[in-house]
Amino acid sequence: MTKTLITGGAGFIGSHLAEKLIARGDQVIIVDDQSTGRLGNLDPIIGHENMTWIDGSISDKQLIKEQVSKVDQVYHLAAAVGVALIAKAPIETIERNIEPTQFLLSAVNEKHLAGHKIKLFLASTSEVYGKNPKEVWCEEDDLVFGPTTRARWSYGASKAIDEFLTLGYFRQSKLPSVIGRFFNVVGPRQTGVYGMVLPRFVSAAMKNENLVVHDDGAQTRCFGHVDDVTDGVIAMMDSDQTNGEIFNIGSDSPISIKALAEKVIEITGSNSKIEFQSYNDAYDKDFEDIRRRVPDLSKIKNAIHFEAKHDLDSIIADVYRSMK
Repeated sequence: MTKTLITGGAGFIGSHLAEKLIARGDQVIIVDDQSTGRLGNLDPIIGHENMTWIDGSISDKQLIKEQVSKVDQVYHLAAAVGVALIAKAPIETIERNIEPTQFLLSAVNEKHLAGHKIKLFLASTSEVYGKNPKEVWCEEDDLVFGPTTRARWSYGASKAIDEFLTLGYFRQSKLPSVIGRFFNVVGPRQTGVYGMVLPRFVSAAMKNENLVVHDDGAQTRCFGHVDDVTDGVIAMMDSDQTNGEIFNIGSDSPISIKALAEKVIEITGSNSKIEFQSYNDAYDKDFEDIRRRVPDLSKIKNAIHFEAKHDLDSIIADVYRSMK
């Protein structure tokens, strides 16, 4: 039986991951302070004999060291999330993303150097690419951040530091680890509170309220179902061939935000209209966005035969069903 620790396991992605690991027979320890996650996300597995819930922070070094000592795998998903939160709280974003990751890696590496088998997954983000102008991004592309006067780049920069740290431990200690760069993961249990666009659109559509589209709506994104993404994450952790590697993960089918809003209105049968809002009004005058964000998934497809099973229509319908 694999013993697993998930940081941020009460979050949107973490809760789906925990459910799958429990279903396959893992013993799962979840540590989450519910700052952005919530215990209700774990309702399907609360009380399961193989699940341990700890309401605690990854900044608690003694707690994390104790839990790492018990497990064979660590999925590190705890981080600041959402454009709205990041724009308003850049200090919190940096502090929550870097120091706890550094300590967690140190604790995992200590166990590794003592001769115990252990592997770590680091959840990273497409935000690390910054505003690289390429049409499609692959894992070896340059990271192109905006100026430090624009707070939104603090998230991508801090997650890039997390990646450097993880790869550093692999290079210096051969610590088994793998990094996944998430591209707009969506699905049931995701909240629009922190700016996530799809649940925000579906919630508005269900109330026949205007769907607020930022800027001109021509910015392009790809949306991957959390079920597909968590399958890929588990497969990455189960393969020795992924050690020391970075993988884009999500969907590679682009759609504009305006077209996404139109699809949501159509699929939900809503009477909503589309309303455009400037970034200044939505966030602040310093906010800067990326016009196009599309991943090259060749590497992950070759490594673990990853394939997204959900198309966008089925994803929207699934989110709509879950929110009803």
